[in-house]
Amino acid sequence: MNLRTKIVALAVAPLLVALVLVALAVRHQEHDLAQRERALIERSYMAQRRSELRSYVELAVSNLRPLYDSGLDDEATRNEALRRLAALDYGDDGYFFVYDLEGNSLMHSRQPELVGQNLWGMRDSHGRFTIQELIKGAKENGGGYVEYEWRKPSSAQMAPKLGYVTALPRWNWMVGTGLYLDDIESTMDALDKQMNANVTATLLWIAGIAALCLGVVSAAGVFLNLSEHRVAEAKLRLLARRVVQSQEEERGHLARELHDGTSQTLVSAKLLIESAVDALGRDHQPAPPALGKALQRLNDSLTEVRRISHRLRPALLDTLGLPAALERLGHEFGEEGSVDASIMVEGEPFELSQEVKTALFRVTQEALTNVRKHAEAHRVHISLGFNEEAVRLEVSDDGVGFDVEAMQLDPRHGIGLRNMRERIEAIGGRLVMRSGRGHTSIVAEVPARSARPE
Repeated sequence: MNLRTKIVALAVAPLLVALVLVALAVRHQEHDLAQRERALIERSYMAQRRSELRSYVELAVSNLRPLYDSGLDDEATRNEALRRLAALDYGDDGYFFVYDLEGNSLMHSRQPELVGQNLWGMRDSHGRFTIQELIKGAKENGGGYVEYEWRKPSSAQMAPKLGYVTALPRWNWMVGTGLYLDDIESTMDALDKQMNANVTATLLWIAGIAALCLGVVSAAGVFLNLSEHRVAEAKLRLLARRVVQSQEEERGHLARELHDGTSQTLVSAKLLIESAVDALGRDHQPAPPALGKALQRLNDSLTEVRRISHRLRPALLDTLGLPAALERLGHEFGEEGSVDASIMVEGEPFELSQEVKTALFRVTQEALTNVRKHAEAHRVHISLGFNEEAVRLEVSDDGVGFDVEAMQLDPRHGIGLRNMRERIEAIGGRLVMRSGRGHTSIVAEVPARSARPE
């Protein structure tokens, strides 16, 4: 892991930890707030229901008060009171009921089948004695609230209910009413779902913010990497140009040394040997055969030194330019082997920078060397074109060809091809290689703005 990756990781890790902690804190706080809000709403709702129930019962008792306070205690008075209570209701599930304090049902407007029955021992699903609890609540402090289960008229299902009862001691009655609580539970369930939806939405927002932050950090990291990569690539290209320039300077130095030093020494030795042979001829003395062989070897050495000096750094490249140097190179290539070489210059040549001339000349040299060693070609063609946009060099042959992709991937082969590509890319150009049986072409193209001298 490089330094930039470590920096990005160190920036991302605390951010993720902080967002996770924030998400957990938000979830905890929202859950706690939801519970408190639920409890508050439930208390408020129950308080409202309690007040409502008490008002209903007080209203019903006030309706009976004239009969109760009349002092009459006969059956007709009580029946009139029961009739009045039966006539009072408030909706499908709102009604009044009357029991005596022994648990006998005296009036039930929604379940008349219960009238006359003793329900003292009735239990709900929780095991509570329903009627006993109601009677107990009625006797304490003149009235009280009781929670129990009872069948809901509108649905015929058992449902939790809150009742308020009060006692009429002189008649030995318990009068009460109740409100079912299942709607409160439905309301609380809806509230819980809304709270959960709010928590989920908040967490999604946090996740979205986290993803956005990670995206920004990642994009910044990628931008930094690309920027560093471009800088490194520019430095590497500059280094490659300097290396190539140093190599060419060393080649030029060696070429001059061979031409001005070694070559001149060989020429002097040749002249001395030729003078010695001429002197022997004037004295009518035959020259030793070894001397003739030495002179021949000396001529061969002088030719080889001149050839090496020319290949190291052709003088034509610096004096007459790239087209003349390529014509000389193609002519020498044709003379050295059985391959016909031709060269064509297209367009109006213009002055090229030293680096571009050298790079294109070396690419041509390397291409011709590969043709001689591997192509088994009969003809090779060198084309140099000039236009306003670019300088284009193409070397093509009719040889057996090669697998371009495999050659580029194999590190043990194709070194010359990679060197050609690196040379052209170092001067801001591009190299394209195409090869197949019967035709291979290497095309180097350099933009005119990069090819001209500064």
